[in-house]
Amino acid sequence: MDQDLCCVFVASGETHAQQVRAFLEASGIQAAERGEALRHTHGLTIDGIGAVEILVAEDDADRARSLLASAEAGAFRLPDDVEISSADGVDDAEPSK
Repeated sequence: MDQDLCCVFVASGETHAQQVRAFLEASGIQAAERGEALRHTHGLTIDGIGAVEILVAEDDADRARSLLASAEAGAFRLPDDVEISSADGVDDAEPSK
């Protein structure tokens, strides 16, 4: 990421930051994290301490913000009645024979 970076999201802690970063990267947007080292030792955010900024290239900022807004609005949620099976097509809930 050699371009100028800009903040598109502020996560509340390391786990939240990793989820957001992975979501953006799965969508083809390189992302980086910037925050205080405190988040690694305490794993929480209090009054902004431990917050993590998610940074992307300026060229990707609008798309990243749009994707994050869509996710927040529920565009990627599965319906409550959907059944989830494992990647190999075998339903993990059924006992194997």
